[in-house]
Amino acid sequence: MIESSLLQRLRGIGFAPSLLQSLAQAAPAEADIDELAPLRVVEVQREGLVLHDGQAEHPARLYPALRTQLAGEGDAIACGDWVLAERNTYGEWWVHTRLPPLNQLARRLHDGRDKVERVVIVSNVDTALLVMGLDHDFNLRRLERYVALVRMAGVAAVVVLTKRDLAADAAARLQQVQAVLPADVAAVTVNALGDEPREQLAPWLLPGQTLVLLGSSGAGKSTLTNALTGSAVQSTGPNRAGDSHGRHTTTARSLHTTPMGACIIDTPGLRTLRLDGEAGAVDAAFDDIVQLAPLCRFRDCRHEAEPGCAVREGVSPDRLRNYRKLLREARRDTLTALERKVQVQQWKARGRAGRARLEAKRETPRG
Repeated sequence: MIESSLLQRLRGIGFAPSLLQSLAQAAPAEADIDELAPLRVVEVQREGLVLHDGQAEHPARLYPALRTQLAGEGDAIACGDWVLAERNTYGEWWVHTRLPPLNQLARRLHDGRDKVERVVIVSNVDTALLVMGLDHDFNLRRLERYVALVRMAGVAAVVVLTKRDLAADAAARLQQVQAVLPADVAAVTVNALGDEPREQLAPWLLPGQTLVLLGSSGAGKSTLTNALTGSAVQSTGPNRAGDSHGRHTTTARSLHTTPMGACIIDTPGLRTLRLDGEAGAVDAAFDDIVQLAPLCRFRDCRHEAEPGCAVREGVSPDRLRNYRKLLREARRDTLTALERKVQVQQWKARGRAGRARLEAKRETPRG
């Protein structure tokens, strides 16, 4: 049984009561909690990890058997995970077990051929702060993709529009964002410097909560992290002149505590963001399309050229086009190698048929 003093320390770094059962099942009955201790992963490095015990950080490494097991399951240790670790006779920490995560944010990487790799971003988070600048970083289509990512993982989302002090049209852009968000996703505008972010985001910074910052490079994630933690825990740098494109000052995902009792995970900007989930789960980010679809004249309406399509009448073409794009990606990434091969063969057959029809038209004499 975990001691109350240890449990209190762990709650300070985001330990949720719902993890107690997983902890009891993962720990061997004969293990001493001082020998096999629960710790949180606060940073994943190339060759190792950094763990936190509620009081201090410790460098650690994974047992090869655990690394192999997770890799075989298409999984990996991520920032935010809870693990059981032990110290050897040299005082070195080794991770023995990974507790099953309550949730994971993950993306997929596609090599353009047959290989699709799942990459875990973070684990065990309560809220995702989707950070987007009110400068050249402002992009509604990319924001829709981020909303889909977190809602498909069962994580609450809050949109944080930064650099309000630099934007003359902040109020208008906030309205544009609110128009494309699901009803339960809030959006705020902030100047990421000073105390304002803590005041604006106070409802989500409760003790024991874990938040992750997601967004492109230069959106202000590290600056926001420093504001929420009250210290310069992350390096920041100026954006590129002309297009406000950010430099990758954050190179690894890292977890930090805040004076309010919540934990913040800062992440590097994502260059590519392919969704991790089935095609049907994409609907989670497009409530308006889901609500309008039953009003279409035809039950099997594809919202393309059919008459009486309520979706085309009520949703902007750009948003509908992005919805279709995300559906195609999700379907393609969940195909097996054999299914993908059959699909390629079908595309080639259609291409040959199209070229044959075009050639036949050319050869047909004009009367």
